[in-house]
Amino acid sequence: MIQSFRHKGLKPFYETGSKAGIVADHAKRLRVLLARLDAASKPEDMDLPGARLRALSGTWHGYWAVNVRAIGGLSFGSKGRKPRDVDYLDYHRSSARKPAT
Repeated sequence: MIQSFRHKGLKPFYETGSKAGIVADHAKRLRVLLARLDAASKPEDMDLPGARLRALSGTWHGYWAVNVRAIGGLSFGSKGRKPRDVDYLDYHRSSARKPAT
């Protein structure tokens, strides 16, 4: 089960399907990724075709990322079995934020 969200529009999308805070073209893929993340017991469970799962480094050590589309990604931290700090980045519209401490 997802423990927390960082992106303001991602939680309402996950809970209600509202596309107000996300790129509408990403909705279908985000729905698949969030459902998989919710059921995941370890980060490697997110290694889906085309997702390009990767561990992040530097200030993002302990976080993972997957592709949503060519210009968007989903990042998350992993604490035990619960994904946390789930963030959605549209690389053309936002700058990378530092992870929560």
